[in-house]
Amino acid sequence: MTQDLITALALMLVLEGILPFITPRGARQTWFALSRMDDRRVRIIGLASMLGGLILLNLIQG
Repeated sequence: MTQDLITALALMLVLEGILPFITPRGARQTWFALSRMDDRRVRIIGLASMLGGLILLNLIQG
């Protein structure tokens, strides 16, 4: 279980590093746009992301 959690964390870090590596300017613009959004909208985006991840996990685990 611990190994799976560490593997998932490592994969998350790799995926999150792709955008700043490929296009640093685009990443900065995205972060700036997020910083200007109100908290409610950011929470909704976070919730949608979590739900999408849970649905994907459920689909691949059968």
